[in-house]
Amino acid sequence: MTLTINNISAGYDALLVLDDISVELQPGKLTALIGPNGSGKSTLLKVIAGIVKPYSGTMWLGDINLAVLTGAPRAHLVAYLPQASNSLPSSTVFESILLGRKPYIVFEPDIDDLVVVENTIRMFNMEQYAFKRINELSGGEIQKVLIARAIAQKTKVLLLDEPISHLDIKNQLEIMHSVKHYTALSHLITIVVLHDINRALQFADEFILLKDGHIVDRGCSKVITPKALQKVYGIRSDCIEYKKRKIIIT
Repeated sequence: MTLTINNISAGYDALLVLDDISVELQPGKLTALIGPNGSGKSTLLKVIAGIVKPYSGTMWLGDINLAVLTGAPRAHLVAYLPQASNSLPSSTVFESILLGRKPYIVFEPDIDDLVVVENTIRMFNMEQYAFKRINELSGGEIQKVLIARAIAQKTKVLLLDEPISHLDIKNQLEIMHSVKHYTALSHLITIVVLHDINRALQFADEFILLKDGHIVDRGCSKVITPKALQKVYGIRSDCIEYKKRKIIIT
């Protein structure tokens, strides 16, 4: 199922944040959304998630019109994790991840829901603290739980807004490896807002460069160049290759 965004414009009341955005995203690909603060990255995720209603334009997931879906039907297709929140449930890790199955639960979780949670816990190597309470965990562990909850939702589209900000290098790598693996394994369309361009280059298959609500460029890592970064961020940089990986030096 391809996610097709056509001529989307959106904002908040009279403030236009996204202007005529069009992009097509393929399953099995991790797309990094990069650009300066205020460029519209978070707003684009909220539009896809159905939190912000666009002024104009259309969004299709395959032959499904996302604009007409709300509630559980949309939650079956799109999972969204916002930027870090201070409001967390006082529940165990298992219970927190089980919340990702809420769109499918009528009265109480069935065996399929429990199996999904168990498999997700294994994927993130969280067995040792699966029944600890959230307030007993480190920041990196909490972020793993929140991402695992979004993945347990079993959608076609996964939206992550700055999922590795404020985490140490070990947790950044573990989370991004898991997200990339799951994206490929489940043929998921994953869009991740990242501020670390080199981390994006390490894990992303595709890139969307945003500035002032417009797409400056999009494509594979070839679009990440000193010239492009000068245009988007107004900074000077150099680009080198090390062990077949592009690295940006600022």
